[in-house]
Amino acid sequence: MTAERTWRKSTYSNGDGGGSCVEVSLAQDALVRDTKNASGDVLAFSTPAWRALINSL
Repeated sequence: MTAERTWRKSTYSNGDGGGSCVEVSLAQDALVRDTKNASGDVLAFSTPAWRALINSL
């Protein structure tokens, strides 16, 4: 399910492996995962829920 999707990491991530960072994949929905554990759990948001979250930030 998540392997064939394109994932984007925040440009604020410094890439040193010590920081916390997430990746997001936007398609018909929004998936969010931990960069350091790409095969771990994934949060799934519907498009309206993702937009509401982003707009509230």
